[in-house]
Amino acid sequence: MTHNDNHKGAAVDVPRVEGDDNHWLTRPRTIRRLWLGFALVLAATVLLQLVVKVKGYFVVDGWFGFAAAFGFACCVAMVLVAKLLGVILKRREDYYDD
Repeated sequence: MTHNDNHKGAAVDVPRVEGDDNHWLTRPRTIRRLWLGFALVLAATVLLQLVVKVKGYFVVDGWFGFAAAFGFACCVAMVLVAKLLGVILKRREDYYDD
């Protein structure tokens, strides 16, 4: 039985310290609640665009949900660029042993 078998629906295997030293941020229940809370806040900010009219400078930035989609695309692009830089800048394991 793995760690995830104990907590149904846990998407991430979080390392835990046995005993009384468990931090509240390492508990799977807290992590699920934080993800749910963040998702609700993000959904609420996108849905507020139905009430608050956004006047964009260009045509596309006035579209519904543009800021959320653009932010997500930029985040994905940053991760991909960081991965590419990691491949380009990587050194051999014995680089400093020469």
